[in-house]
Amino acid sequence: MKKGIIYTLSAIALFSMFSCGEKPSGTESTDVAAAETAETVVHPVKVMPIEKTVIKRTINTTASLVAEEETYLAPSIPGKIRTIDVEVDDRVRKGQVLVEMDKSQLLQAKLQYENLKKDLARMDTLLKFGSVTQQSYDQMRTQLEVTESTLENLQENTALKAPYNGIVTGKYYNDREIYAGAPNTQAGKAAIVSLVKMDVLKVFINLSERYLPLVKEGQTATVKTEVYGGETFTATVYKIHPTINPATRTFTVELSMSNADYRLRPGMYSAVALELGDREALLVPSLAVIKQTGTNTRYIFMHENGKAVRKTVQLGERIDDKLELIPNGIKGGEELIYAGHLNLMDGDAVNVISE
Repeated sequence: MKKGIIYTLSAIALFSMFSCGEKPSGTESTDVAAAETAETVVHPVKVMPIEKTVIKRTINTTASLVAEEETYLAPSIPGKIRTIDVEVDDRVRKGQVLVEMDKSQLLQAKLQYENLKKDLARMDTLLKFGSVTQQSYDQMRTQLEVTESTLENLQENTALKAPYNGIVTGKYYNDREIYAGAPNTQAGKAAIVSLVKMDVLKVFINLSERYLPLVKEGQTATVKTEVYGGETFTATVYKIHPTINPATRTFTVELSMSNADYRLRPGMYSAVALELGDREALLVPSLAVIKQTGTNTRYIFMHENGKAVRKTVQLGERIDDKLELIPNGIKGGEELIYAGHLNLMDGDAVNVISE
């Protein structure tokens, strides 16, 4: 009877212990291990080595074509226009007379010059015999020299000649009008006619300062225009401007290109590709580079000891479906995660799977 009571009390005590939330020894450590196993997620990924590749460095930019020379032709003094011998779009030769001004002042200057020459010759004879003073002779000679200079100036400004082979781009007066000398062109300059030298064209492009050591005179570039579709034209680096623009951190490069057939025209919009030679680059698939939402930050994931390591990167050129990485600590040979990386976080455990 007493044993039965003891067994009953023991059963009640054991039931009370479990009803109060107590667990048998060893149960708690088993649950913690299970929870940790449930929280550890291993992401399957694919990796590839980041390798150095030799590529051609090409800079692509846009620019407008510019005439090698542009001239707004006008006399240095106002006067009446006698005739304008050209029209817009006329091709002219160097030395060809384009505009003839009124010759009245020129003829007067010629007569005065011839008379002074004769007077000086007579005074030269009189000076030898002491009939005139040296001072009078010197004054006459000075007057002759001044008149000669005036005559030369009038000759240059009476017949306006083409300074080079070119094409007339503007005509701003008509025959027998008075040239006033006031600005009358879009460029804010005074002119009777304007012309450009088009057998050679220039292209001005602005490049980042990091390319300064790589650009050399004589390097070639290809130029394309929408007018001629896919046809390419060749230009050459002619001049490198010596200063850096502090606002844009760029410098100007001047290209020169032949245009003997006048197919290209100043003002045309063009696409320019400048070749800077071969170089080593770190190329990765563009899909492996992630852009952080709301920013311009780009980053990749690399595989290190079973973990995904996030690395912020700067990009260079795009070549087909690949992007260039500016080294910034990346030396090549690292394992790049290029698949399964979109939902990764820095430090996540990963499992590399084969193709």
